[in-house]
Amino acid sequence: MKRHLMLTCLAASLVWVGCHAKQKKSDEVPAAKVEGEKISLPADSPQKNTLAAEAATARKTNITQMTGRLIWNDEVTVRIFSPVSGRVKALPAGLGQKVAAGDVLAKMDSPDYGQAQADVRKATADLVLAERNLARLKALFEHGAAAQKDWEAAEDAQAGALSEKERATARLALYGGNAEIVDQMFSLKSPIAGTLVEKNINPGQEIRADAMLGNVPGTYQPLFTVSDPTRLWLLLDATELDMTKLKAGQSIQVRTRAYPDKVFEGRIEVIGDALDPATRTVKVRGLVPNPDKLLKAEMFVTAEVLSDAVAGVDIPAKAVFLKENKPYVFLETSAGQYERREVKLGTENGGKIAVLEGVVDGQRVVTEGCLLLQTVMDAGGKL
Repeated sequence: MKRHLMLTCLAASLVWVGCHAKQKKSDEVPAAKVEGEKISLPADSPQKNTLAAEAATARKTNITQMTGRLIWNDEVTVRIFSPVSGRVKALPAGLGQKVAAGDVLAKMDSPDYGQAQADVRKATADLVLAERNLARLKALFEHGAAAQKDWEAAEDAQAGALSEKERATARLALYGGNAEIVDQMFSLKSPIAGTLVEKNINPGQEIRADAMLGNVPGTYQPLFTVSDPTRLWLLLDATELDMTKLKAGQSIQVRTRAYPDKVFEGRIEVIGDALDPATRTVKVRGLVPNPDKLLKAEMFVTAEVLSDAVAGVDIPAKAVFLKENKPYVFLETSAGQYERREVKLGTENGGKIAVLEGVVDGQRVVTEGCLLLQTVMDAGGKL
């Protein structure tokens, strides 16, 4: 009886060991095959369910994204200071008003301007007197009643009076005035046509002609700024890497937080010749049409600079991983077959990254499970 019980227990133990071994064998993950940079997963490998791949696409447009600032277009902008000192009497033009060349922006009671008017009057009178004196001495000299040196002195005085009149007249012309009256009322005019976009002057304010030389904030601001707000300049800060992708004439797509759904088209006009020593960037200037006046000067924007198609492909940025500080991707060469490939990267934009070398158009790159494949490769096929 005891012997029969021992045989029964032994048989049961063998059955349990066999079942356990069979269960353990069924729970084992099928090993992957690793050959150099290639990995082959068995058809029944559960690891395949965690992998995803996406085809690389040819780069249609090279996009460089930068931040920038909108400013007035200096080619159609003038900042106006007063050439004379005085007190503001009237301001005919209002902020935002369209003005023509020669329109009066401010009227000032100016002793400086009055002096210029008086100088022309005096110079004109002195010239008349000098011409009369010269004519009288010439007649006397011809009749022998005057010395030649007196005639020559009269000629010299007449020439000096003429020069003084020309100088005084030219100075008054710079102020846009004439000598018909001496009223000391100076009119500050716009030299160009445009829109009055800035105004830093008030009635009764004392204006100094040398205020802009004081270099004190608030005192050297222009009294008026006339510009064309429908054509703005865009200033961009380009890094040394961005410089190689930029050229005059390239298209720019400008976006701003004020209008997130709008894209404003522009173009690059000038690329600076020197780097800023502090920021290590170069200034790039573009032109942005603004017919609806939605964009404002001094507005911060983001700009995408579009260039012609370049070599390489675009792939999802998450397909790239680093191994010993080198970028790699896994290519899906066929079902269950993968190959690790070192790549040369370009710029990243919108979740896509440019691959300049290592991947061609149409090849499928692993986007989910890259690190799993690398772990399998490091383990020689086993996890």
